[in-house]
Amino acid sequence: MSDSSRDTAAGAGWGDAERGVYRHLVPERVEKISWLNPRLLWAARNGVLASWFGDPTGRTRDRWVAQRAAAGAPADKVIRRGDPDRFSFMVLGDTGEGDQPQYAVVPGFLTVGQDTAFAVIASDVIYPVGSADDYDTKFFRPYRDYPAPIYAVPGNHDWYEGLGAFMRVFCDDAPPLPAEPAPRPPGRAWLRSLLWHRPRPGDGRRLDAARAQRSAPAQRAVQPGPYWAIDAGPVRIVGIDTGLLGTLDAAQGAWLREVSRDPRPKILVTGSPLYVDGEHHPCAIEGGGTVDEIVRDPAHHYVLAIGGDIHNYQRYPVRLADGRTLQYVVAGGGGAFTHATHTIPRVDVAGVGEDDFRCYPLRGDSLAFYSRLYGRRLHLRRFFTLTEDEGAAVIARRLGVTPARAPAPGTRVTWRTRLVASLLGAGRRPDRRARFRLPVRKIYTQLFSPGSATYSPPFFKCFLRLDVSPEAVRLRCHAATGNRAQELDPPVEDEVLIPLV
Repeated sequence: MSDSSRDTAAGAGWGDAERGVYRHLVPERVEKISWLNPRLLWAARNGVLASWFGDPTGRTRDRWVAQRAAAGAPADKVIRRGDPDRFSFMVLGDTGEGDQPQYAVVPGFLTVGQDTAFAVIASDVIYPVGSADDYDTKFFRPYRDYPAPIYAVPGNHDWYEGLGAFMRVFCDDAPPLPAEPAPRPPGRAWLRSLLWHRPRPGDGRRLDAARAQRSAPAQRAVQPGPYWAIDAGPVRIVGIDTGLLGTLDAAQGAWLREVSRDPRPKILVTGSPLYVDGEHHPCAIEGGGTVDEIVRDPAHHYVLAIGGDIHNYQRYPVRLADGRTLQYVVAGGGGAFTHATHTIPRVDVAGVGEDDFRCYPLRGDSLAFYSRLYGRRLHLRRFFTLTEDEGAAVIARRLGVTPARAPAPGTRVTWRTRLVASLLGAGRRPDRRARFRLPVRKIYTQLFSPGSATYSPPFFKCFLRLDVSPEAVRLRCHAATGNRAQELDPPVEDEVLIPLV
């Protein structure tokens, strides 16, 4: 097994390594997504409008579900597969930017996943707004050689054009919903409708041609709607749709409670992680209750909850009052720009501390990655750029932790490394407070994230393989750096065995 980032800097992708073959897979013309581009932000405005003027996705989702039921989809929204008691499946999250970081995941994903029964995409299949014509280079082309079905739960970006493209691809070519009468002015609904982003005329004309790239019968996946359950071997995998704002509507909440009563062990897949960045986000359900209350209920027998949306890997083993341990995982490193892990403060949540917490990239690698990015952007490379050893050392000092990969002997924490770490929002110990508190984590994760400005390794992407047996689920997080060594033998960044009995 090859070195991981926890073993060596080369295992993290640093150094003058041979670049991977992923470069030959990338289309000649690639859309350059930059979340600093005002035009792109304007196109992706529906999330903001929903938070200001009311979220219409619950009603729209109900209409999609009703349409699928009328077309013959199972009323309980359960996909019943014939997998044996021992099988494997893959999970990718936040995949579809269509640029080099997404394609850098593909060779390792195919290597690890060739013998798996199916794959699941957890959130944001297509960026920036879920357009149908983007599925060619951002879904069908990169995964054309994956031989098994791919299921998906939508993320907020898939909802920016009303989920129409997602439904066409994953739900048996569902036709567009009939237009509803426009709201009458004045009022919040009318103003929202006036400003709402909608698909451009003719979107999806290339979709039929794109489908040919994944047209084998064994690759076909039909799901009953944007939320679903899969009965596979000894487990039930439950996928929920958290829409634009990361919540569940009442109808979906009622379905989740009902489908969770099945006695078999369960794995949740959601577009909004329940634990992330050292915080608990239980996911509210319209009308009362939360998703996490359902997941924690011992009668429902959940053992694992996987969420996308945040573009890195995190794991929180939460020990419950009844003695069970629930694994909460963030798995959003499937292709979109890398969200920082160095902004995560020292973890102390739900009884999970630093010794239990896992993340990828390591915080020191994340800080070094961001320092190089902003060194280039600000034309201050000599001042801003930190080595991976300097990143690990300053993070260890700020958080008061032992780094997973020790810095090279002689690495010093200087005033410059401390200043760069502060400017880039590096996390701190809970008992230490900065003199000037700025919302640095939100700034760096929402506004100044790398976007598609990262064209050379290491990319710090990742994907999951889950091996299921009647006794346990073995979860492994594999890294994709963009270097040839990690393509040939994708390193295991984290591994955990989750008992089912």
